[in-house]
Amino acid sequence: MINSQLISPRNIIVVGASMNEQKPGGKVILNLLEGGFTGEIYALNKKPIDIQGVTHVEEVQNLTETVDLAILAVPAKVCVKIIKELIETGTKAFIIYSAGFSEAGEEGIQLEKELLALIENANASLIGPNCIGVINENYKGVFTSPIPEYDPQGCELISSSGATAVFFMEAAILNGLRFSNIYSIGNASHIGVEEVLEHMDQNFDPETSPKVKLLYLEQIKHPFKFLKHATSLIKKGCKIAAIKSGYSEAGGRAASSHTGALATSDTVVRALFQKAGIVYCSSREELIAVASVFQTKPLKGKNIAIITHAGGSAVMLTDALSSKGMQIPQLDAKDTAELLKQLHPGSSVDNPIDFLATGNAKQLGLIIDFCDQHPQIDGMVVVFGSPGLFNVKDVYEVLEEKMKSCKHPIYPVLPSVMNAKNEIQSFLKNGRVNFADEVVLGNALAHVYSMPKSDYFDVELPKMDIVSIRGIINASKNGFLNANDAADLMKAAGVPIAQQFTCKSSQELKTIQKSIQFPLVMKVVGPVHKTEVKGVRLNISSPAEMETAFEELMAIPKATSVLVQEMIKGEELFVGSIKQGEFGHLVIFGFGGIFLELLNDTVYALAPLEKHEVKNMIRSLKGYPIIEGYRGNPPLDEERFIDIIVRVGALVHIAPEILELDLNPLLATKNSVKAVDIRVRIEK
Repeated sequence: MINSQLISPRNIIVVGASMNEQKPGGKVILNLLEGGFTGEIYALNKKPIDIQGVTHVEEVQNLTETVDLAILAVPAKVCVKIIKELIETGTKAFIIYSAGFSEAGEEGIQLEKELLALIENANASLIGPNCIGVINENYKGVFTSPIPEYDPQGCELISSSGATAVFFMEAAILNGLRFSNIYSIGNASHIGVEEVLEHMDQNFDPETSPKVKLLYLEQIKHPFKFLKHATSLIKKGCKIAAIKSGYSEAGGRAASSHTGALATSDTVVRALFQKAGIVYCSSREELIAVASVFQTKPLKGKNIAIITHAGGSAVMLTDALSSKGMQIPQLDAKDTAELLKQLHPGSSVDNPIDFLATGNAKQLGLIIDFCDQHPQIDGMVVVFGSPGLFNVKDVYEVLEEKMKSCKHPIYPVLPSVMNAKNEIQSFLKNGRVNFADEVVLGNALAHVYSMPKSDYFDVELPKMDIVSIRGIINASKNGFLNANDAADLMKAAGVPIAQQFTCKSSQELKTIQKSIQFPLVMKVVGPVHKTEVKGVRLNISSPAEMETAFEELMAIPKATSVLVQEMIKGEELFVGSIKQGEFGHLVIFGFGGIFLELLNDTVYALAPLEKHEVKNMIRSLKGYPIIEGYRGNPPLDEERFIDIIVRVGALVHIAPEILELDLNPLLATKNSVKAVDIRVRIEK
């Protein structure tokens, strides 16, 4: 929990203070003083500290008053002793710069546990260890630079890495991005991203609180707490973009199912962000661009006008936008004829609008006004640098004025950081941002426009036989459900399945012949991967073929029985779910068969799911035209497929003991979608 002493301390003690500004204990004092901290600053060091505006103390016992916040810049082994002493005097907030804790091996892990126990027992707040500190309106408690000028409506930044936070601020400030509160959480032993989001959520004021949150994360310890507060902030009008590092194929785990093989740590984090409504970013450059888009007027449609005097930039931007689903509508020659007359010969107004290297401020203003009034345009990108022919100050002044007055957003790409360096700096001083690269802007713009809507806590579960579901789960043992229990579980969940029977003997096989129609499919039960042991027989059309197939399948090692099913035809689809620790269940769905094995044409989301959420995701599949009806083939039953996916998401939500679930394949036709292979693994 973040307390008031951490946010707005009356006084601060720097442990390990120094007069050397190149040391953390010296630089933080400088930052506190230059940052305008109005309370008392104590410098704790046995050596004399003579800094104007700072009170030197040799020992904690020499303090004459309780200190609200302690900032520690001493070796890790010393921290526990100092914090214990400060807690005894009443200190309730701590920032620890020191490394050497859980990131440094077993000894450091134990040290961090001792530290955490002290903090929790004292009901105190701790940022770090292994961090650069906190910046807010009240104090600049970091030992690094730059220190951005505080803007109450600037971005709030939460970063697991202190160095990355510095790199991010350096680049972002140069682009005109503004900041309010910055939290470097380091090891996050006590206060992690979840607690910072909780504080922002609980103290949110729609009139005064910053609306843009930026996250660089190396771990998410409590996904549902993260989801709760991120979702709440977004519903209050905030926008969040995040990088989650530490993903790789090695981060995935070995699993026995197709679903397990498809799930990686990156997949789960993307699903969490999607569920919350967070824009996922892959780099600092992308995060800065998304944040800059957040700081402009909202884009209400996907039709973009590109205004430039650089043809190559226009082509690259057009490609970037188009590839991400944005539109660059061609403008009718009748509408643009008058505008074209006012531009230099050779200009093009089709969209992109290229008004040449000799284009001037007046022409830019005319083009922007035209686009702002055009019914096909929702936003504008202006790419204008300087070829060195003339001063572009007046161009940027027009751009600044139009950004204020136009109803549609304008995104400036000002690439001439040498030829127009001074002009760009003047432009940024007016509170504007600059997108230094048109392709990065194009990608960011598409990400923000297609930003998912958060509705996690509004999901309505479909009606299912919950009593039967819980009965099957409660009676089961760890491991895979047998075929009959798996089928009963699907029926209770409302998932349609192919007619089927399980046979353990020739006598049982003869009994079911009266209840099922040919042709049939027969599958071995026991081995996990049936096809790998040649455990499937198709097109069984007579009792004699049934008996032969039964004997062959029961002869396969580890066979326990044979599953006999009606043989149905259709397009192969896939739905699966896998439990991902504290993240809950990931539901993965898409095309089965070769699409799954070779092309991995799937999408994923955290359970439970809403119908509209699933529909949008299905329509993002590469193979979606097959569902619509491709080249004269009838469409597939999309609504039934959506319903099955929603039911699987609800099932694993109701029965969290399900570790893995596979419906692979589902066979789909115009009027039907049925599961023909069901695999459910339980872990209690």
